[in-house]
Amino acid sequence: MDRLEKLCVEKGMRMTDQRRVIARVLSQATDHPDVEELHRRAHAIDPHISIATVYRTVRLFEESGIIERHDFRDGRSRYEEAPDHHHDHLIDMKTGKVVEFMDEEIERLQQAIAERLGYKLVDHRLELYGMPIED
Repeated sequence: MDRLEKLCVEKGMRMTDQRRVIARVLSQATDHPDVEELHRRAHAIDPHISIATVYRTVRLFEESGIIERHDFRDGRSRYEEAPDHHHDHLIDMKTGKVVEFMDEEIERLQQAIAERLGYKLVDHRLELYGMPIED
């Protein structure tokens, strides 16, 4: 059983065979797939999975807090497992590739800015958008 499937069971979710396939596909994803890509991957495993089932399942998983939705300005919602640890994203505007990173200096700076403005930082998201540096 993959990590995501275990989380679903722990949250008391009824796990149909199709939900199990979709959970497995999300758990194994090394990228941030959109619904169409999730459907393509799940359909390759179980041809009976419809795009509507993928949409409903993704919405259920997101509402349950086991996956996160990202909108990286490309007109598609993309998904990843809710991370165990915080990370930020750099989006390659040429290819759409998403690079995850964590930088302690950025984290300290965000905390300092919030404090300077009179706030306690409770959450944040950082998305950087870049073009590859051409040699």
